[in-house]
Amino acid sequence: MKSSRLVSILLLLQTRGRMTAAQLAEELEVSVRTVYRDVEALGAAGVPLYGDAGHAGGYRLLDGYRTRLTGLTAGEAEALFLAGAPGPAAELGLGSVLAAAQLKVRAALPPELRAHADRISGRFHLDAPGWYADADDAPYLPAVAEAVWNSRVLRVRYRRWAEPTDVERWLEPYGLVLKAGRWYVIAGVAGVGGAARAAGSGPRTFRVDQILELVTSDEEFTRPEAFDLAAYWTAYQRDFHDRLYRAEAVVRIAPGVTLPRAVNVRTDAAGWTLVRVPVESVERAHGEFLRLGTDIEVLEPPELRERIARTIAELAGRYGNAAIERDA
Repeated sequence: MKSSRLVSILLLLQTRGRMTAAQLAEELEVSVRTVYRDVEALGAAGVPLYGDAGHAGGYRLLDGYRTRLTGLTAGEAEALFLAGAPGPAAELGLGSVLAAAQLKVRAALPPELRAHADRISGRFHLDAPGWYADADDAPYLPAVAEAVWNSRVLRVRYRRWAEPTDVERWLEPYGLVLKAGRWYVIAGVAGVGGAARAAGSGPRTFRVDQILELVTSDEEFTRPEAFDLAAYWTAYQRDFHDRLYRAEAVVRIAPGVTLPRAVNVRTDAAGWTLVRVPVESVERAHGEFLRLGTDIEVLEPPELRERIARTIAELAGRYGNAAIERDA
């Protein structure tokens, strides 16, 4: 729509400064002739926009001119306020900053869009953590966030799963990720005292709640220009699941029962379905499958079937003896 395109031209010039008609056309995916017409329309509407000819020419707004956000659509205004997650912002120490920014944006909106923003805030609330998980205690999260922003090297004492569990690391924090209520810092691992990393060593993922001690150094680091946080996290999750589910089980499940990542093989006359399902380990699958009770039968691998059979026998003996003692 033309009105949307006019606002886009204003915002582009406001944020980027001087731009040529060709650059605007490429950004907006329209012809240069269309840009010329739009610029004339803005000038006729009283917008202080002027153009310079020549090699270094282009269009620009009069210095000091700032447009209000009247070009936001209803959907854009709703998305803006829905995206403002107050919980994570507060954890990062930015709660008051987020509130102030939303207040300013709300004041700049025209009445009809302000009503849309108020409605979305009143009807949708984002709560990332799961029901059955306690919130992580990550007291060093604001310090990590500040180091990410200012490119400062961190010296941390970190608790990991492998022995020795408590280790000291010098980190170059590239970014933070919030996943299911848990914060992760993606960082390069520097040498002792912040020395350069070994050649070929890439970024690693650390849980912020497992940082036991933290000292922010005065040393700055250079964040790799090619590093893309979103792309890294997507690849990390894919590799994590590939590493996690290395085994496979073959099971029969009752009608109406579903298993994540299961591949159906066939359904028998009784309606039970034979499926293949990736599992992390025999130990983990043992607990997960027992939760389904009589709605599942494990066929393979043999060690998993035997382990579940032993557990069921132990339970039968325990509860059977209790029933006998009660009846006596």
